[in-house]
Formats: sequence, C-alpha cells, structure tokens
Amino acid sequence: MSSSSPKIALVAITKHGVTQVKSLAEKLSEADVLVSEKFSNLIQGIDNSTRCYSGPFREQIEDLFNDYDQVVFFVSLGAVVRLIAPHLKSKDVDPGIIVVDDAGQFVIPVLSGHVGGANAYSEKIADLLGATAVLTTASDVGKTIPVDILGRELGWVIVDTPKINITRVSAHVVNEEPIAFVQEAGAKNWWTRPSPLPKNIYLLDSFEQVDLDFHKGILWVTDQPVSQELQAALVERLVIYRPATT
Repeated sequence: MSSSSPKIALVAITKHGVTQVKSLAEKLSEADVLVSEKFSNLIQGIDNSTRCYSGPFREQIEDLFNDYDQVVFFVSLGAVVRLIAPHLKSKDVDPGIIVVDDAGQFVIPVLSGHVGGANAYSEKIADLLGATAVLTTASDVGKTIPVDILGRELGWVIVDTPKINITRVSAHVVNEEPIAFVQEAGAKNWWTRPSPLPKNIYLLDSFEQVDLDFHKGILWVTDQPVSQELQAALVERLVIYRPATT
C-alpha cells in the first residue's frame, strides 16, 4: 500500500450494489466510485470522483489493481475471487481486496488483508456501515503481534532477516509460544491494539536477557549491527527491526 493516503475504489455492478456504494461513498469522500454505466443515474449527487464502465466488468480489474490500494467490491465473493485470480502477484504488491455482502451485514477482506491493510480498512468500513468485519488472519483474530508489519506506522523496517524467519516466528507468536521482544531503540508506543499484550510476549531491554532455551522466537528492535554469526545461529528464530531514527 502507498505510504501516503491510500487510494480507495468502491465498485458495484448491480442496482442494489450501486445503491450501497452511494451510501458508503457519502461517508468516504476520499473514495473513487466505479459502477456500471446503466446505473449511472443512481450515483448522482455525490461529491466523490466517479466513473461508469461499459462492456465486460472483467476488463476493469487490471486498472483497479494498478491504480488503487484498497478495492471494495459490492459484488458476490465467488465472482470477485474468479475476477481477481488472473491478476494476483504477491501480498507485497497486490492491493487490498474487500467484499461487502449484498445485505451490507458483513465486510470481508479477501486479499492482502494483513500486509496490504485490507483488514484494518474492513474494520473501518464495517464501522461506517454498522456491519461486522470478518477477519481470518491469525494475528488479527488472536489480537497478537503482526510480525511482518510490526512498527510499520512508526517507520520500523525489517532488516537482515530471511523470509523463513518471519514465517517461523509468526507461527510461534500465533501458537502462543514464548517470544522475546527485545527493544533497544525506537518508539515505545508500538502496541496499538486495545487488548493487553499477550502473555507469551516477554519484554526485554537487551539481547543478553534472552533465554535461548526458553524463547522460541526473538523480535529484536535495535539500531546496532547484528553479527552474521549470530544471525546464522538464530536462523528461523530471529527477526530484526531497525527503527526510523537510524
């Protein structure tokens, strides 16, 4: 997702869906609206940037993937899955894809919910609609640390860490195994969930406090270099973050 304000698209292809899009668009002035040309009269009166398409809807998907950070479909879940499948690349570049059911009761992040921000945006939309956000990402459901995006809003960056380490440590986190959170630098306000920090996360001030026989994973926020020897010794166990101040 872009570092500036995310670009949002609200999309509908049916009469009822367009009515719901208009209602939501009135609460999200920053969102663009895309609807079928035959229902263009239904979106009159909103201040949002609007566009009406003609021809097969599937021809709109590539531009939606390229131009937006979050795409909210008032379209059936199955149809959305089939439409987006040919355009999938990776969770690092795909936009957040969100589906709202026809009754406006459930908001479902389908793609890039975690890294791409669709989970958080689904919760925002659910609040606006009085709906329920249906989250399935383990760290969000379990209200625990999202290892791969921890501190992103504070400018933290993962460095010197193979993807396998992130995968393994993430599994340890959601499985409630003991995790050492070592913070030697960076802002302290990294825990932003309303729920308490999970009991399997142990807050430490230095790496020397880590018990390698007890802690299954290590999240290390530091502005100091970490030797390659230590990184090699902690393969699949260590994730290193550099705070924005370095």
